[in-house]
Amino acid sequence: MINVRIPTPLRTLTRDQEVVSATGTTVSEIIDDLQSNYPGIKERICTGNGELHRFLNVYLNDEDIRFRDGTATALNAGDELSIIPAIAGG
Repeated sequence: MINVRIPTPLRTLTRDQEVVSATGTTVSEIIDDLQSNYPGIKERICTGNGELHRFLNVYLNDEDIRFRDGTATALNAGDELSIIPAIAGG
């Protein structure tokens, strides 16, 4: 099981849970598992071709998955994923 930290804007899809559990060996599999348990969440996280929306950051144990293998990043039991909306300013 992997714990996934859900940002406030997506918690309406997870019944207001801040942390949910999901199963999978890659980030992509976790997203698919989230979708099966919380319908509608994948379209809020990914584009139509399965890539992460550019306004979201996903961290695996405090490391941005963009600097690893993106959604193909391998996971181990006990890992934690955090979905974090990007903040822009100017």
